[in-house]
Amino acid sequence: MLLTLCFVNCFVWSIAQRQNFILIIVDDLRTALGCYGDVNAYTPNIDRLAGESAIFSQAFAQQALCAPSRNSFLTSRRPDVLHLYDFYSYWRKDIGNFTTLPQHLKNNGYITKSIGKVFHPGISSNNSDDSPYSWSETPFHPFTERYKDAPVCQTNIKILPAQNLVCPVKVTSMPNRTLPDIEILKEAKYFISNQTGSTNPFFLAVGFQKPHIPFKYPEKYLKFHPLYKFKVPKPYKWFKNVDHIAYNPWNDLRRREDVASLNLEFPWERIPKSFAKLIIQSYYASVTYIDDLIGKLINQLEMLSIRQNTTVILMSDHGWSLGEHALWAKYNNYDVTLRVPLIISIPGFTFERPIENIKNSEKNDKFNLSNDHVIIDSIVELVDIFPTVADLANITIPICSNKNAHIKTTCSEGITLMPLIRAALKKESQLWKKVAFGQYPRPSIEPSMHPNSDEPRLNEIKAMGYTIRTNRYRYTAWLPFNSETKTADWNHIIAEELYDYNTDKGENRNVAFLVKYSKIKEKLKILLQRGPRYVLPHNFNF
Repeated sequence: MLLTLCFVNCFVWSIAQRQNFILIIVDDLRTALGCYGDVNAYTPNIDRLAGESAIFSQAFAQQALCAPSRNSFLTSRRPDVLHLYDFYSYWRKDIGNFTTLPQHLKNNGYITKSIGKVFHPGISSNNSDDSPYSWSETPFHPFTERYKDAPVCQTNIKILPAQNLVCPVKVTSMPNRTLPDIEILKEAKYFISNQTGSTNPFFLAVGFQKPHIPFKYPEKYLKFHPLYKFKVPKPYKWFKNVDHIAYNPWNDLRRREDVASLNLEFPWERIPKSFAKLIIQSYYASVTYIDDLIGKLINQLEMLSIRQNTTVILMSDHGWSLGEHALWAKYNNYDVTLRVPLIISIPGFTFERPIENIKNSEKNDKFNLSNDHVIIDSIVELVDIFPTVADLANITIPICSNKNAHIKTTCSEGITLMPLIRAALKKESQLWKKVAFGQYPRPSIEPSMHPNSDEPRLNEIKAMGYTIRTNRYRYTAWLPFNSETKTADWNHIIAEELYDYNTDKGENRNVAFLVKYSKIKEKLKILLQRGPRYVLPHNFNF
């Protein structure tokens, strides 16, 4: 097996030859894409990219909140190692001087650039997007980002513009006659055009802001999403045998003027189905808007003949609830918020490069040349992205052990995905980890606005929901949590959830208390408590 891994690394290196990387991060994107089988999606450009890619159908974030998730996958450390569960901690200052993915590439000769929302802006990235550690050039943020929550949403000719959740707009009527994601695309194209003569490879991270709320997007994309095609998920309710601690009251939505005008009783009154359909419609329209921009970004690569030397990775920081369990937004441990798209397109490996760009020695390696996408159903995690890119760049990093994860500067809590991709292209099986781990904090056992159940600060956290996902089950244990020591008390379980996907793909029936599931529940509880280190394939040594 070690010889096989060596072969993979050497082979990928032979075709990569210091290739470029573009990491596309789409904010709050669930698997609402055509290539993931979503019949309501209209995403022709991402689907075209997927046709040249490995598509990971079971990829999971480590926490369904922007800052903790982004710092987790960019450092390849889990939230419990970073001790970052909110927006108000910076790992280099508070925990350890951990190496990031762009920093690792920068230290090994890459030009690294951040455009848009890559690290979460603010304290969690030292108000600098972790610059200059991670980036060769100054990170770019769009000028119109300052108008993110401005009252620009039209509701009625006689009413002043509002700060709404649902906000399709005419771009020409917006401040500076543009939108942040359009600025981000423009800057990304400019950066790429300046790399054609460079002798150094580049790592470009592009963070598109939509479909993050508010749903402010060009109204023309509504034509792809007539309201009649959308339905509110069934059953549209919160279940009685699920403890209240698991519920997130979508406080951010309640602050928007159009949602506030519904006068909903906190926290259990549901958004009316008529308005819920408008939210779902605008979410999908926002995704189509970003799909259009991604298509233009890929076209720029092709036009400048850079595509054949550039690996493109498309992902999200976490998903988003669209009425499942009568929930909205993120802030929980369910599949719709932790499962994310992950698409990896590697020239000469997942798709064929122009023949003149392939060395003679590579032409006989038929298994690496494919014009069809490949779907990989193995469970993977966002912490696996860092070691995958490092592997492709031939600057691999070691796996962290339990003992050194908190102190070792450069190591990964994930594992490279290249053995999975190679095996899938050869239609072979590959031994792999069987579970994904996630977590979410709460300030109390009941939903609250103050403190915010959705976004508690570290010193407010009183409970932590730890969750483990296998192909068949999701098990979640809610535990008392000490915010000073950053530790959970496994001797006192507040609440439990167990879902069986064989009979309940929507996680609508909590079977944690049924006798027939007692043995599997105990097995999953032990795996969850022992942690990620104990579920890695045996061939990955520490």
